[in-house]
Amino acid sequence: MILYNDAILERNEVAVSPEDRGYYFGDGVYEVFRLYNGRLFEPEAHKERLLRSAREIRLSLPYSADKLTRRLDDLVQASGVTEGTLYLQITRGCAPRAHGFPAECTPVLMAYCTEAARPAAGMERGITAVTVPDIRWLRCDIKSLNLLPNVLAKQEAADRGVNEVVLHRNGTVTECSASNLMIVRDGAIRTHPANNLILHGITRKVVFRLAQELALPVEEEPFSIEELLAAEEAFVTGTTVEVTPVIEVDGRRIGNGRPGPVTRLLQERFVQEIARQTGRLPN
Repeated sequence: MILYNDAILERNEVAVSPEDRGYYFGDGVYEVFRLYNGRLFEPEAHKERLLRSAREIRLSLPYSADKLTRRLDDLVQASGVTEGTLYLQITRGCAPRAHGFPAECTPVLMAYCTEAARPAAGMERGITAVTVPDIRWLRCDIKSLNLLPNVLAKQEAADRGVNEVVLHRNGTVTECSASNLMIVRDGAIRTHPANNLILHGITRKVVFRLAQELALPVEEEPFSIEELLAAEEAFVTGTTVEVTPVIEVDGRRIGNGRPGPVTRLLQERFVQEIARQTGRLPN
């Protein structure tokens, strides 16, 4: 089932205009929510980020935030998906091709749910990565439809036989292609500040809360590739990866090459947080 503007339709009933500015220019924003036990995880945080991204590109929602909440709940029920993701995007709308904003244009909203299992293998064993230059634009805090640099980075990871890429600007680590990156040094968690160079991750914020409950210090400070390689632990955080250990970067082991104790503790507490919000432990 697809939520298209204000209607929930079968996939074959959805007709998208070839003049949608999302096709021409990637002129829109998106969000990915996680579904556990048929319930959205951190829904308010995701909606707040969506609204912020829309404001930053001067894009209006086709209807109120309260109505959006109701329609997303309707979509989840109609889809029957209990474990997976909900993808939502809003484009500026349809108009003849011209770079400037159209004088009259109605935003187009589209959302759908997809079954997806938790990434159990990566979370248990850890993942590998390589470093690549961060060639994205300077507003990575906006969750824009323009993802070609991320696509190219992710393909480079696949071409090089690893799971993920670590993006850097002149040797300073920013984040990964679709997740935030954190390291552990001397018992403290360190990650890039939430500025225009990274996405302000929802899971990142959850991990900050959990770390505070566990009395684990968190430092929002930039770190270099060299500091990453010398870290005791590293892990990524994200809606679809939760808390996943990074055990190797550029062919070099992180720590002892196995998921570390801080990462394991945060994974355990994250699962408890899922249960708290959705009513039971995830599958």
